[in-house]
Amino acid sequence: MKTKTNTILFRFIFFLPLYIYLSLATYAEEITFSAKKMSGNTGSKNDTISLLGKAHIETESISISADSITLQDTNYRYIIAEGTVICNDKQTGMDFTCQKILYDRNNKTVILQNEVHLTDQTNNVYAEAQRIDYNQNTQTAILQIAVTLKQKDNTCSSAYAIYYKQTQLLELDGNPTIIQGNDTFNAQQIRLNMDTQEITLIGNVNGTVTTETKQSQSETSKTPDHTAITDGETYNEH
Repeated sequence: MKTKTNTILFRFIFFLPLYIYLSLATYAEEITFSAKKMSGNTGSKNDTISLLGKAHIETESISISADSITLQDTNYRYIIAEGTVICNDKQTGMDFTCQKILYDRNNKTVILQNEVHLTDQTNNVYAEAQRIDYNQNTQTAILQIAVTLKQKDNTCSSAYAIYYKQTQLLELDGNPTIIQGNDTFNAQQIRLNMDTQEITLIGNVNGTVTTETKQSQSETSKTPDHTAITDGETYNEH
C-alpha cells in the first residue's frame, strides 16, 4: 500500500483469519505491520489504522509487538500499543516490556506505562518502574515510581531516576538507596558512574561500608569492619 494522496479518501476494513502484512511509505520512513484483524482509514485529516491480535509493527528505528496497536494522526505520527507490549530500539539494542506504550515517530520519544521493564544488555543494566520516558535521540530514560535498577554489584532504588546510556551515568532522587555489595548508601540525591563505580552522595548523607581487617598477623581470616557514613559526598569502591 503506497502513501495516501490528498484527493482520494480510501477506507478499509479487514477481518481475516490469517495475518495481514502491509507496508506504508510515509515520507522517508517505511512502516511494516502485521495482525489478525485490521481496520482504519487513510486520506483524511486524521489517518487511523487499528491492529488487533498478535499485532506487530516496525519502523526504521523501532519494533513493537502487542495485543493491539493503533497508528493515528497525520502521517501516522503516533503509535499506541496496549496489552503485553514488547518494544525494541533497533538502533541501540534497548529492550522494554510494559502494558501500554505511546511512540511519537516525529520526536523519537517513547512513553511506557504500567509494569515497565528496561533491559540494556550491552551494559548489563536491568530496571523496573511504573513509567519510563525514553528519548531515542539522546538515549536517555527517565524512570518514575517504584524504581529499581541493577548493574554489576549495584542494586539501586528510588522514586525517580534518569539513566544516561551513552555516558553510563545514573541519577537517583526521591529517597534513593544504593546497595553495593555489603555497602549501603542513602542521601537526598545519588549519582552513580557505572563505568568507574564512583558514587556521589548529596544531602542528608548516611550509610555503611564494610572493610576487611586482619585480627592478627598469624591469622589468615579477615573480619568485616562496618563503618558508618554520616557526612561526605563521594565514595569509590576501588
